Amino acid sequence: MEKTMFSYTKSILERVSFDPILFCKEVEKALKTLLPYEIEQLAEWLFLFTKEKPELMQCRIYLNQ
Repeated sequence: MEKTMFSYTKSILERVSFDPILFCKEVEKALKTLLPYEIEQLAEWLFLFTKEKPELMQCRIYLNQ
């Protein structure tokens, strides 16, 4: 089964979520490689994923650029 770039990005972000700096770097990289509709999906997923993780919420600023 083929894994989409969005799914791959989510799995990477979940794995690095222990480190806010690394998490933000991966979000930045994802925004450069994902397609526009995937960026919308990422924004929705990030909002839900970081809702209970205040240390990761700072990465949301990259979505507003």
